Amino acid sequence: MIPFRLAIYYGTSFLVMGIHLPFWPIWLESRGLTAEQIGAVIASGFVMKVLANPIVAHQADRRGERKRIIAVLMILSLCSFLLFSLTGSFWSILLVNGLFLLFWSPAIPLMESLTLQGSMQLGFDYGRVRLWGSVTFILAAVGIGYGLRRGPADMIFVAIALTITLTCISAWWLPDIRTAPSNPSQLTVRVVAKDRRFLIFLLAAALLQSSHAVFYGFGTLHWRQAGIGSDIIGGLWAEGVIVEIVVFIFGARILRRVGPARLMALAGLAAAVRWTGTGLTTALPALVLLQALHGLTFGGAHLGAMYFIQSRIAPDLSATAQSLYSGVVMGIGMGATALFSGHLYGLYGGAAFFPMAVMGGAGGLIIFQLRRRHLSTSSQQNGPPAG
Repeated sequence: MIPFRLAIYYGTSFLVMGIHLPFWPIWLESRGLTAEQIGAVIASGFVMKVLANPIVAHQADRRGERKRIIAVLMILSLCSFLLFSLTGSFWSILLVNGLFLLFWSPAIPLMESLTLQGSMQLGFDYGRVRLWGSVTFILAAVGIGYGLRRGPADMIFVAIALTITLTCISAWWLPDIRTAPSNPSQLTVRVVAKDRRFLIFLLAAALLQSSHAVFYGFGTLHWRQAGIGSDIIGGLWAEGVIVEIVVFIFGARILRRVGPARLMALAGLAAAVRWTGTGLTTALPALVLLQALHGLTFGGAHLGAMYFIQSRIAPDLSATAQSLYSGVVMGIGMGATALFSGHLYGLYGGAAFFPMAVMGGAGGLIIFQLRRRHLSTSSQQNGPPAG
């Protein structure tokens, strides 16, 4: 029953993201924002992760609880998102976007921490719970894609507001899985940040996930300008997530075979191929093949990262570790890249994907080298560990 309740929350929250991630730039464009301004709005949300996530996570670890904090954050997210209906300029949109993500963003690492702690305590497979978020992401992306064939851009706003409401309801049904409170005399962020290997891991993960910035911000607009319909675009987004689901289904088996770091290294190789190809062509057959790599570039990288954190960080610091991952990887890394990507895309169009290929490849190389040094050190001390 507990995995089911967790899956319901993932399902409702990813309905939100399945609309917001592919189609929010269309709503912003309908309000007259330029490519540079869209990049700035997207980047502002990532900045909020850096500001809010460590503070909220510190309190969660101090108290050893997650559920009620997530539920309150969801209510505040809904209230702030509704303020978009009052905006009419770039600056007002920028302000409300930052406020909305100030509340929405901290709930994501808290949910990952809650689910991973539940998997450790109760023995269920994290990937098989998390995949339901990917399923609903597909439903949302395809549904809105078809709706936009004839409907106005404002349907994006209405759909997001409704799905956040569903997420508020599901948040109160989350299981109250707790950890032992952390030491109140220590700053949890400082304790986690002392782990040098963890910091190198964060750098690699930031490069891997930030390589998606141009795609997240401008992939839909780029394909629309190439004459691809919104329904086909929704299908391309859905295809990538379908492959991601397959990775999550077999995640435990894959990780036993290759290990978290090697899986992330493979994600870096896939990112180099995917973004190079996406920058070279908008031919539909090629895009179908390239989108299949999303299972590795996001799914493999995310799964590897979650299990890396679980295996390296103590449970009473898990929310802080997740918040650092979210803040550095999806905040600083993705935010800076998203801001830069607006200028890149405005100047070079599809060629903006080429720097993303370099970033993804570099992230894979760093985590591969980290794994090699770890194996070398461990073999000298304890014999070879699992990759």
